[in-house]
Amino acid sequence: MRAGHFKQSYPELVALTDSGAVKAWTVTLLVACMALPWVASSYVLALATTILITGIGVVGLNLLTGVCGLISLGHAGFLAIGAYTAAVLAVDYAVPVVPGIICGGLLAAALSLLVGIPSLRLKGLYLAITTLAFTIIVTHSILNLDWLTRGSAGLSLPAADLLGVSLAGKVSFYYFSLAVCVLFVAAATNLMRSRIGRAFVAIRDHDIAAEMMGINLVAYKLMAFALSAFFTGAAGALAAYQVRYINVDSFAVLVSIEALAMIIVGGLGSIAGAILGTIFMSLLPEFTRWLFDALGSGLTETFSTRALEVRGLIYGVVIMTVLRVQPDGLIGLWRDAKRLWSNWPFRY
Repeated sequence: MRAGHFKQSYPELVALTDSGAVKAWTVTLLVACMALPWVASSYVLALATTILITGIGVVGLNLLTGVCGLISLGHAGFLAIGAYTAAVLAVDYAVPVVPGIICGGLLAAALSLLVGIPSLRLKGLYLAITTLAFTIIVTHSILNLDWLTRGSAGLSLPAADLLGVSLAGKVSFYYFSLAVCVLFVAAATNLMRSRIGRAFVAIRDHDIAAEMMGINLVAYKLMAFALSAFFTGAAGALAAYQVRYINVDSFAVLVSIEALAMIIVGGLGSIAGAILGTIFMSLLPEFTRWLFDALGSGLTETFSTRALEVRGLIYGVVIMTVLRVQPDGLIGLWRDAKRLWSNWPFRY
């Protein structure tokens, strides 16, 4: 039985995991994801693809807010930048899907400096308001640059194509999204175990002490903004290829709030928690709809006519419950369960 997590060398410290159980569960999860298209309906497959794409953006937001401790409501703005960059490149210049995703992430990372530099001396609510203003600026810019973004009319994208293989089908695009999601999650996991990740955590815990230890706050905060924006912009580009039509209305401030809710429910500062929060909050409306269908037609009609209000109410209740019962989120529940299992029958 594992009695601790002590490391004796630097390679052990930066390794993804030294637990055989974690490796086995990871392989099992990947096999299950690979087999999903063979057993799932087209609706479930589309929902799973959306969860994979959302997970990339939420992991990026977690690097900024959960790991580095910088609260951001600019998630929707970075998503819009990535989506519109990929859309414009695909429609006007016939750029393939992979360069489109990379360019969407890079442009979002570059523009994140516009909000990152003025926010270096801001914390908490003031920083959140600044990033919220950035989202509003992005949406207004998209509407006014109609010669490039087509304004309120939006953009229709062609089907994605990867090395001559069409990704128009739901199965092929699901596998592509799965590969991209695994790549980004692996990159974030490695980042957490590097010098950069440890610097982010130090800044989150106590930025003054981190600066006294030699950590350059300006450089690492800007790096956190850029990395988070790159993840989010890439997710926006991938989402644009999935729906194949984007409009500025798809990037409202509510998107940023929902992403923040996902990392809170999943567990701040944990990549596994961000993924769990994404899955839980994405499936919560589906479970609610199923529950309303089971309880009666009246509730079903209420859900269909006031879906946004019901969804917002459910999200609020879930967030308050998690913060009250388990502040560490779903990943905290998982850790408590593992600790209880390892220490049984000695609970304390």
